[in-house]
Amino acid sequence: MDERILKYFDDELNSADRLALLRQIEGDDELQRQFIEYKNMNSLLSLSGAANNEIADRRSLNLFRSRLKTKKLQMLAIRIVGYAAIIVLLVGGTWWNAAHFFSKQISPLAVNTLYVPAGQRIKLTLQDGTDVWLNSRTTITYPVVFGKNERRVSVEGEAFFEVTKNPRKPFIVTSQGIDMKVLGTKFNVDSYSNEQELKTSLIEGSLQVLSPDKMKSVILKPNEQVTVKGSLMSVTAIAHKDQFLWIKGIYSFTDEPLGNILKKLELYYDIKIVVEDPSISTWVYTGKFRQSDGLNEILRMIQRIHKFKIQKNEDTNEIRLSI
Repeated sequence: MDERILKYFDDELNSADRLALLRQIEGDDELQRQFIEYKNMNSLLSLSGAANNEIADRRSLNLFRSRLKTKKLQMLAIRIVGYAAIIVLLVGGTWWNAAHFFSKQISPLAVNTLYVPAGQRIKLTLQDGTDVWLNSRTTITYPVVFGKNERRVSVEGEAFFEVTKNPRKPFIVTSQGIDMKVLGTKFNVDSYSNEQELKTSLIEGSLQVLSPDKMKSVILKPNEQVTVKGSLMSVTAIAHKDQFLWIKGIYSFTDEPLGNILKKLELYYDIKIVVEDPSISTWVYTGKFRQSDGLNEILRMIQRIHKFKIQKNEDTNEIRLSI
């Protein structure tokens, strides 16, 4: 690992050295690989910091980062970045637990799988420089190194892609048996398994979406989205772009039935919400919430507009709403 990369992320380089490093990375594949891997590891560490706001947790994370400067632990840590286990470990553990985990001998895998826990999000940079934002309870599977002919990843959940252009090697996202093929673009995939439909929204560029049987396809233009349910594919205009603010940690709803919002909150925070009075689900709500506010605060904010009672059962991980 080039020591300048460690200093870059610790903000220990002056502006001239930072610029020199970034210019060198553009023409050095090995240096670029090290930079991306360490950037991903810092994203995972930041995820843990967002989940645990206690001062002691922040100190333990800083201590763990400092320990990573030792070469033995540094090399082992970099090789484990793609594992889903690292997130669970860092969200609930201390630097010692992480260091103990890294100290075991781990063989590199051809394919990595990353899972984002409830109430969290993460930004990941793939080997080709493509940036991917992953929403709560989302799983992405991706190769350590892309093949010669294509760049293929699979997603379950919600992900926002900013794809690095490469006309010779198309980027393909697979979800629920549906392929989305791009050369370079920005788009959002909403494909949680329990929703039984996939919605892809194109922000920039061009995107081809194929049906599960590969017999039909649509070409999306910017500001269009396609909803796929079974063999049916319907294209509509994107009504509210604020819905994609989740990549910045903001959940935005515009003229949305409260029933739909509650389903999303169940998904994002991994909890059961029972609506005892059906009329509650029909109420329409517009608002924005920070993901870090947490479910209880979000419900209290909605409660200021629409009056309902909240009862929470910690034992069953269930919330009941009534009038």
